[in-house]
Amino acid sequence: MILEMKVPSPGESIKEVEIATWLVKDGDYVEKDQAIAEVDSDKATLELPAEASGIITLKAEEGDAVAVGAVVCLIDTEGKKPSGSTPVVEAKKEEAKPVEVKMEEVKVVAPAATVSYASGTPSPAARKILDEKNIQPSDIIGTGKDGRITKEDAVNATPSMGTPTGGSRGSERTKLSMLRRKVAERLVAAKNETAMLTTFNEVNMTPINTLRNEYKDAFKAKHGGLGLGYMSFFTKAVTRALKMYPDVNSMVDGDYKMALDFCDISIAVSGPKGLMVPVVRNAENLTFRGVEADIKRLAIKARDGQITVDDMTGGTFTITNGGVFGSMLSTPIINPPQSGILGMHNIIERPIAVNGKVEIHPMMYVALSYDHRIIDGRESVGFLVAVKEALEKPLELLMDNNPKKALEL
Repeated sequence: MILEMKVPSPGESIKEVEIATWLVKDGDYVEKDQAIAEVDSDKATLELPAEASGIITLKAEEGDAVAVGAVVCLIDTEGKKPSGSTPVVEAKKEEAKPVEVKMEEVKVVAPAATVSYASGTPSPAARKILDEKNIQPSDIIGTGKDGRITKEDAVNATPSMGTPTGGSRGSERTKLSMLRRKVAERLVAAKNETAMLTTFNEVNMTPINTLRNEYKDAFKAKHGGLGLGYMSFFTKAVTRALKMYPDVNSMVDGDYKMALDFCDISIAVSGPKGLMVPVVRNAENLTFRGVEADIKRLAIKARDGQITVDDMTGGTFTITNGGVFGSMLSTPIINPPQSGILGMHNIIERPIAVNGKVEIHPMMYVALSYDHRIIDGRESVGFLVAVKEALEKPLELLMDNNPKKALEL
């Protein structure tokens, strides 16, 4: 029996996918539920599992765009699984026999070269022009009699931009994946279709570092190896600030503003296919342990290429951490249709004034990019100051002065 495998729909709005990589070859025997291909949609990269066991016949090439519901391969369910590896026998190509050529049978006739003393020599007027341009006569091919460099040659001469030194000068042209093309399209749209503005502040990370150093070992031991990272503090600080400044948690919908009473926080994570932005749902209701567990779960799925469209759909605000790559300061781009994104950066010890004295503290710059169409300066600056206050007073504002209870220790 021949089974036609069709492209399943990864989501309601997705009409086609692109074959990113075939994980099997034409004629291979595949097992049911075995991953046979990776397909890119405009939202995620998904694995395509075999619907039955048998011999597979591929009906699309890598890089092909295939409509949802179209046949992508055939599986012969009556095909037998090979008992062992069968050596591949290739037809032996006939080797070309070398042709012997006796040197005495070949006559090489070279034209007599005529070399003039004037070849490559500039005229007095041409020399003056070349000296002014700082160009060597040897870099110019003369068009005058016997190769002489004329005044016109010197006038038309341009300085050399350098000569290739023998190093590699190759290039490679590869097609962007459907996911990367969609990301590029959305980023350009965000710049062109929103009134994006960025405001900055800095955070003294000493209080958070103190709490982490004191409780991270106990937190890890109590919660099955779960780490107490910076992201849970930032997520809790952001959800608190979003409740204080709800305009930042709103979206433009045509001529309307859609205000949201929940905080689905998109967390930017790096995966094998590039940057992914999975969503932590109802983060305002999660504990520190809940935030860390959800972020770890989503990060593992992104790393293993198992992230789904549902995992990345519906965020209301985004947090991105360029600091893990060493970024000191940036202006993050809004993730439409959201209206705000918080950029974290690397932590650097810097001298700051504390109670009239200079002290060295671990400092982080934070950036809020926002859609100025619905978020005014007062709300955006107030939001970022609220985030800063919560991060610099986590014990009071995020833990209700009870860190053991907040961390479920």
